[in-house]
Amino acid sequence: MTNSIAELENDADVILITGSNTTQMHPVISSFIKRAVRAGRTKVIVADPRRIDMVELAEIWLRQRGGTDVAWLNGLIHVILAEDLYDHEFVEQRTEGLAELKEAVAPYTPDRVEQISGIPADKLRSAARLYASAKAGSIVYAMGITQHISGTDAVKSLANLAMICGNLGIPGGGVNPLRGQNNVQGACDLGALPNVLPGYQLVTNVEARARFAESWGVTGLPDRPGLTVVEVVHGAVEGSVKALYVMGENPMVSDPDLHHVKKGLRSLDLLVVQDLFLTETAQIADVVLPAACFAEKDGTFTNTERRVQRVRKAVDPPGQARSDGDIICDLATRMGYPMAYDSASDIFDELARLTPQYRGMSYGRLEGEGLQWPCPTSSHPGTKFLHKGVFPRGRGKLHPVEWIPPAEERSRRFPFLLNTGRVLYQYHTGSMTRRSEGPNERYPECRVEMHPADAKRLKIRDGDWVQVTSRRGSLKARAAVGRVTPEGSVFIPFHFAEAAANNLTIAALDPVAKIPSYKVCAVRVAKAQP
Repeated sequence: MTNSIAELENDADVILITGSNTTQMHPVISSFIKRAVRAGRTKVIVADPRRIDMVELAEIWLRQRGGTDVAWLNGLIHVILAEDLYDHEFVEQRTEGLAELKEAVAPYTPDRVEQISGIPADKLRSAARLYASAKAGSIVYAMGITQHISGTDAVKSLANLAMICGNLGIPGGGVNPLRGQNNVQGACDLGALPNVLPGYQLVTNVEARARFAESWGVTGLPDRPGLTVVEVVHGAVEGSVKALYVMGENPMVSDPDLHHVKKGLRSLDLLVVQDLFLTETAQIADVVLPAACFAEKDGTFTNTERRVQRVRKAVDPPGQARSDGDIICDLATRMGYPMAYDSASDIFDELARLTPQYRGMSYGRLEGEGLQWPCPTSSHPGTKFLHKGVFPRGRGKLHPVEWIPPAEERSRRFPFLLNTGRVLYQYHTGSMTRRSEGPNERYPECRVEMHPADAKRLKIRDGDWVQVTSRRGSLKARAAVGRVTPEGSVFIPFHFAEAAANNLTIAALDPVAKIPSYKVCAVRVAKAQP
């Protein structure tokens, strides 16, 4: 997030929420937004194909077809530029590329956007005017925006929208992705990506590699990016990847096209899984290393607003379970690189020394509410919002982007668009929540959401068993008939291994970020026997 969670309640005049079922996926953050709306301080625009709970609080609801985000975002920008609603001073002083952006969005008139996305032209104009009128306009998004073959372009479009309205570098503004897990931001910060070292320092940067090599006492650090998760599976199928070490992930449920995933993992010479439970992936592993949970170890989490916070050990791990750090240190030592730390704070001191955004932090300074990066010095208070006065590259780059259709669209054989995601009472692959009594009472099984008109045509009633089939696989689950999901679409949560939505999804990737297209693929639905 460029900005802070509290700003959604205290500073934002308008909040555009897209690709985020905020009340169910981020219920704490949604409470800030709901309080602001109910107090009359904030107006909300929701752009989502589903009638999510936040729609009930929205001033405007844009119901786009799946896979059309770049088109309707370009349409908003078209209206704002055409009606001269943009922030001239901010654009002239702090950005570059306005002429190219104007040329790119010129074809995306409200009428054309309506043809592509299904959003009525008048609603698009109203949303553009409302967002542009805000003194502080915030954009909130999640994986409904990114998990497409055009996810990178959609995020660029959101950044374009924020910049032309002067909504960066101010309280209550910003482009604010909501992270899907409690330490995703921290994992990214510390280099759990294939192309960077900690602090987003590129592996191709000679000086960065030299700093880490000197600190670690090694030579020959890789100078080219590694593989993403989906590329690893492709490599396993092809034979170029021989071994895989999986920590805290369950790709046999969470990755797209599970038949392909299973083939890849079974083709490996060695599969090691380090986890709390015997997940679906651990069940096919050669070696399983039992790990400790968050309450059984010391460390830090970095949350969605860049806040670094302490995590303190509350209880001892059961049985042979050990902390991830201890396991990794022992493995490294046995493989010829002695690695040992006296405490988790020693590890944090090292990462702070090598990570510019964390440099001014220490365990002592993280007492209380923690600190938001960047925090470059030991006296720095942390940063509530980014880009005040200047962008890291100087001027903000306005990126002209074009809408491209999704990798799969409806056909006579597969007449529905499938959207996948989460529900409030289950979490990710269910490795923890599905072992918990309360969540399973609330949402015990997979449900296929579909519109009443589709259900009536197929002679399906709420609770009936249905078979959902794509070009890659099929699943059977009960139907949930209602008006949340639009006609011509179905929604399936991906938490349930026995009815895994990712048996259906396509492994088509965004060409830049290599994110799979979880949100759009073509399926058919038929009534089935139990």
